[in-house]
Formats: sequence, structure tokens, C-alpha cells
Amino acid sequence: MAKRKSGGIVETIKTVVYAMLIAIGIRTVAFEPFNIPSGSMIPTLLVGDYLFVSKYSYGYSRFSLPLSPPLFSGRILGHPPVRGDVAVFKLPRDTSVDYIKRIIGLPGDRIQMIHGQLFINGTQVQRDPIGDYVADGDGPKMLLKEYIETLPGGRKHDILKASDDQPLDNTQEYKVPDGYVFAMGDNRDNSLDSRVQNAVGFIPLENLVGRAEFIFFSVDATAPWWEVWEWPFEIRWTRLFSGIT
Repeated sequence: MAKRKSGGIVETIKTVVYAMLIAIGIRTVAFEPFNIPSGSMIPTLLVGDYLFVSKYSYGYSRFSLPLSPPLFSGRILGHPPVRGDVAVFKLPRDTSVDYIKRIIGLPGDRIQMIHGQLFINGTQVQRDPIGDYVADGDGPKMLLKEYIETLPGGRKHDILKASDDQPLDNTQEYKVPDGYVFAMGDNRDNSLDSRVQNAVGFIPLENLVGRAEFIFFSVDATAPWWEVWEWPFEIRWTRLFSGIT
């Protein structure tokens, strides 16, 4: 009996270890979950969204591995990002921090904001008004203007603007270096992104973790945690398993 019990414990430990290795493998080469803690990507992503990021979309760098060990440089099986991708990346000035933004500029592009309008390679990017949008979840509620922005190549996404006279609405022209991309938040006037060179700046391709694919859970956690009867009403059911564009 003692030997059988001991063998059962060993088998349980082996099962747990195998499960952990499988989970680490999936997170490394396939999908990794992330949650959204801030409102910089509203309306595309809301505070309380939980999403899966595909790790294979851009190939693999050391930042694809747990704890980002410096085992190699560059990317293996690398694929260039597409303009308009919503991507998770390691903050260049502190690679322990994950950021999520939309890739606006590719290597060699010239990016500039003039009176709130986005210019790529000297051409103003088309934006069409949708209407008002009440932004909530990252500070006090704000009434903003929502637009559809059409990037070169035809990719469309929604953005928010408080006005066209905000601190980052008139910038220098940024020339994206080779091996880097330029990213911005969809909540344009409430986003710390590549426009702020001493905080985010250009993002090395090596720092890309993966592309945001779909939301698997979303919750608007406004009620106190102990009010368990409110939990079902805080889930944003319509956002579950929705794709990210």
C-alpha cells in the first residue's frame, strides 16, 4: 500500500509537470493571454478586455520566451508586421513592461501629426466622422469624437479624438529607422506611444511579442468584488470571442 501510494504521488507530480510544460510551450509558440489595464486603445479595446495574442505572427525573438532570456538576437521565422496590426510589444526603455498599440508606421515611413490629422509619407490619412463616443474605464467619463481612419492600403479602424488641439496633435516628422516600427493608440489624445520619443519612441522589431487576435473575456468591474450577484451583469457578453481589427 505504501509503495502504491508513493507511486501515485509521483504520477501526479509528473502529470502536473507535463501540464506546465505544455502550457509554457503553447504560450511560447502559439498564443499568450493578455489583459487591458488602460484606455489607450479605446474603442478597439476596453479596460477589462482579456485577449489572445498570436506568438507566431511575427516569428520568435527572445521576448517570445518566458522571462526573455538573452539566448539569441533578432527573430527566428520572422514575418514583418502589417500596417494597422494591433500588436503587443516590450517597451524599449523597460522590456519588463508590455504595451499594446496599433502599428502605424513601418521601416522607412515618415509619420507626423498636423492639427490632429495623421500624415504618412506626406499624405494625410483619411478619417471620416461617426459621431460622439462616451469613453469610460480609464478615469472620468469623457465625451469624445469617433472617426473611421483608413490607412494606406485600405485598412480601416476606429479612433477617438478629444479635439485637434491636444499636446500630441502637432509633432515633428518621425522617420522610422530600419528594423523598427511606429505605434499609436486608437484613443489618440489619451495614449503614451511612439510620438513620445523619450517614453516609448520607435519599437524594435525584436521587441514585438505578437499580434492581438481576439477577445476571449471582457468584464466591466464596477461593482465591489464581494457583490457576487452583480458578476454576471458585469460581463460584456457581446465582446466575448470577437476578433480584433
